[in-house]
Amino acid sequence: MSEVKNKPARTPKEEFIELFWTILWALVIAMILRTLLFQPFHIPTGSMYPQLKVGDYLISSKYSYGYSHYSLPLSPKLFSGRIFDKQPKRGDIVVFKWPGDNKTDYIKRVIGLPGDRVQMKNGRLWLNDKLVPFEVSGEEVYTDARGNKTIATRVRETLPNGKSYITWDFRRTVYDDTFVETVPDGYYYMMGDNRDHSVDSRDWGMVKAENLVGRAEIVLLSVNKNFSLFKPWTWFNFRKRGFVSLRSSV
Repeated sequence: MSEVKNKPARTPKEEFIELFWTILWALVIAMILRTLLFQPFHIPTGSMYPQLKVGDYLISSKYSYGYSHYSLPLSPKLFSGRIFDKQPKRGDIVVFKWPGDNKTDYIKRVIGLPGDRVQMKNGRLWLNDKLVPFEVSGEEVYTDARGNKTIATRVRETLPNGKSYITWDFRRTVYDDTFVETVPDGYYYMMGDNRDHSVDSRDWGMVKAENLVGRAEIVLLSVNKNFSLFKPWTWFNFRKRGFVSLRSSV
């Protein structure tokens, strides 16, 4: 019967080296995932309400539309254009760099593709000179960031590709009537679902394809407004809203 030999205990130095390599590999894997596959984002405003709420943390897929230098951490301009470029679909919810500074992350819905003619008339969306089908589906109470309550009309729009979603209509605004705009090649027309509380392509223009960062996939979790990473007693103050798919119609 063979004698079982006990392995010698590892020295503190060996344990430190093993821990070091474990942490290093974990960081490398996280960096690869963060750079090439997925990226988390936090929703700070109500411009995409009711689909996205203030406090939502979502995951975007960075591979959905290919890669630009904005896909890289800190956005170093190592190349121009997009690699493995793939066009978004109408109705996709997209994270992109705001064209006003090419730095700030914005999130809106793709309304117009290259070549499309986009216009708002009397608060209703027109695409390529045709009214986008809509259905008024009741009213809800909306509470803004200051706690003010307003009655909102729920309007379901259905884009030509069948993508359906809810927008909110409050009152007459300057964005309810716009000129016809033709989307140039290599650009996209973005709008928020909370139409009267969204500053979007109706205001600051269209978004370059190069500025696209990724497609919003799921709401991972949602926190209340008093949540703070620096206040441990608020860490479990979540809303029951995790794992909401953003690719299906609402």
